[in-house]
Amino acid sequence: MDQAEQLRKIIKAENAPQRPLARIITVTSGKGGVGKSNVAINLAIQFRRMGQRVIILDADFGLANIEIMFGTVPKHNLSDLIYQGKNIKDIITWGPEGVGFISGGSGISGMYDLSRDYLVYIIVNLAELDAIADTIIIDTGAGISNAVMEFLVASGEIILVTTPEPTSITDSYSLLKALNQQPRFSKENTMIKVVSNRVASAEEGQQLFNKLNAVVARYLKLPLSYLGEIPQDQSLARGVMQQTPVSIQYPNAKSAKAFEQIAARLTDKNAADIIKPRGMAAFFSHIITGRKLNEKGSGEQSSGQ
Repeated sequence: MDQAEQLRKIIKAENAPQRPLARIITVTSGKGGVGKSNVAINLAIQFRRMGQRVIILDADFGLANIEIMFGTVPKHNLSDLIYQGKNIKDIITWGPEGVGFISGGSGISGMYDLSRDYLVYIIVNLAELDAIADTIIIDTGAGISNAVMEFLVASGEIILVTTPEPTSITDSYSLLKALNQQPRFSKENTMIKVVSNRVASAEEGQQLFNKLNAVVARYLKLPLSYLGEIPQDQSLARGVMQQTPVSIQYPNAKSAKAFEQIAARLTDKNAADIIKPRGMAAFFSHIITGRKLNEKGSGEQSSGQ
């Protein structure tokens, strides 16, 4: 049995009616420093307050934003699952209010070099997250690296964080353009939702979205939806300095209330943009299959030269 067939069997098992599937939300940005990780963390906290079980996967390689902002150092990360024989529950660190997080470290990139059988074993372990969490938030790196693109292509639900800075708007467009050019990206099966961060007013947030949406609609023909705005708020900045999310440290702050409203929109059962959960096996299988196809294509090009 080849690797693709084994992965298909895992996905089929994931989609069995008796097994729950986690909702996977991927949070990204065109450039660093726009508050992407803050959005991921505070949405996770708001989801928890709504009774959901939430895990954040920190896939921002080289940075430890989630653990720094939680003020918690994880004992294990995804590399320990891959190379040290830990199980999925061993590598989950539980932060404030019962939000779990997994540090990706170099583990995700290391998955591509695994043998077929071991790769299947890892994906089976990751699939167990569906029974542990209702929602899994993936905090990607910023920009248009191959790693970020692979996560976005595999995700059915993307939150793009942008700010009024001209460079942030330009970089957000560049990220969407790069995503749209990916051969395996399906605009019909992907919902891209925009959060305007660090705005002076609701009007500025809407104008920021309108500006980005107009260019994207004209040149990329990609549908975007607007989730809402996070106001410029000193309480949020103080929370970062104190290594405590604003939703916990200052729950009545303007930014905390904004996160609460956005989380409510994301969980609105009557919203038109609610998608069917895919589960972690399907998500990671999509990433790895894409990498294998890219490697195969590169090999064929090299042999033809």
